Amino acid sequence: MPAAHIAIWSIAGLSILLMLLHPRDLPEAWWIGIGAAAFVAFRLIPLPLASRAIAEGTDVYLFLAGMMLLAELAQRHGVFNWLAAVAVEHARGSRARLFSLIYMVGTFVTVFLSNDATAVVLTPAVLAATRRSKVNPLPYLFVCAFIANASSFVLPISNPANLVVFRNGMPPLADWLRIFLVASLLSIAATYLALRWYCRKDLAGSIESAGETPHLPQAGKLTLAGIALVAAVLLTASALGKDLGLPTAISAALIALAISIRERTQPAAILSEISTLLSEISWSVLPLVAGLFIMVEAINTAGALELSRAALQTVQRLPPVAGTLAAAFGTGVGANLVNNLPLGLIAGGSIHAAHLTGALRNVILVGIDLGPNLSVTGSLATILWLIAIRKQGLNVSAWKFLKAGCIVMPPALALAAIAVAIFSR
Repeated sequence: MPAAHIAIWSIAGLSILLMLLHPRDLPEAWWIGIGAAAFVAFRLIPLPLASRAIAEGTDVYLFLAGMMLLAELAQRHGVFNWLAAVAVEHARGSRARLFSLIYMVGTFVTVFLSNDATAVVLTPAVLAATRRSKVNPLPYLFVCAFIANASSFVLPISNPANLVVFRNGMPPLADWLRIFLVASLLSIAATYLALRWYCRKDLAGSIESAGETPHLPQAGKLTLAGIALVAAVLLTASALGKDLGLPTAISAALIALAISIRERTQPAAILSEISTLLSEISWSVLPLVAGLFIMVEAINTAGALELSRAALQTVQRLPPVAGTLAAAFGTGVGANLVNNLPLGLIAGGSIHAAHLTGALRNVILVGIDLGPNLSVTGSLATILWLIAIRKQGLNVSAWKFLKAGCIVMPPALALAAIAVAIFSR
């Protein structure tokens, strides 16, 4: 392997490792950004290629910006505290019932708003619920991370990676449901059972009564309505085959503006309200994602596409069941090594170049969506989840997540991959 290729793979791996270790409490984007800058500074990739890679992520940036804006609106107007109180009230003193309730809500949010929305929007609400009920937050935070990937192929919009893998070959919704619905249900059920078993000790016993449910102000109600509106916009855009980022960003901006105008009457006060709102958003997520897009281009020049094509050819020569499992677990493990956003782009390019269709393509998608439940590096949604809880003063180590992932991910991925292969015929 040429020295330049070794340098690219080494820089990419070190950047991801430092992002996870979080040394000196520097933002995660710094380490990915330093790695991306190193690719250009050492002339491992040309500057025009890096610029093009950043531009390719525009739709993702817009989508994340819209979701983060909605999350900050919900935080400021009491939506998370209200949802937390409702969850605790309906749990009726049971930790296990609260776990199941959060799991159902997480599934709903992922299916209709995407796995990234679960990480950005739901995680703060769940953390508020656990603090309100004074229980160990880890099992409930794990729900947000694991369900974000486990239910991310129910619909095409449930995971932006779905649009990357299928590119211009997205099947009609009826065909999508025929292929992926049973697999999704198996994935959701298997993940629930495995995670609940893993967290069984923490889920035993009762939770404290949290008192009366607080009143949700009108601005909070409007924020909830806005989130529902964004879900409808996403479904419509997906049905029309449009990009999701711009509609999400525009919808969130209009919702924020409408609420600010309602809450403030003077133009200066409205501008101040919007400025304060924007200042609270974790904008460092966007350069982190941009750095990941640069990393994709770098490792592509280091032979990632060739490795991907060779792996596809090897899998195609295996017997059907062995090929299905090899494709699913190979893709799943790969997603944890380089993150599923870069891998999705690489796999999507290989699939498109090879004109691959049918069961193998569908199984690869499941590996990219569900495989990341193995480790905290696996998906963009999990990284966003980690950033969200670190913002609240908590942290989950890579080792702690991996121990749970080794229990939770394999059975769900095996069942989902086999189901997809069967229903792709």
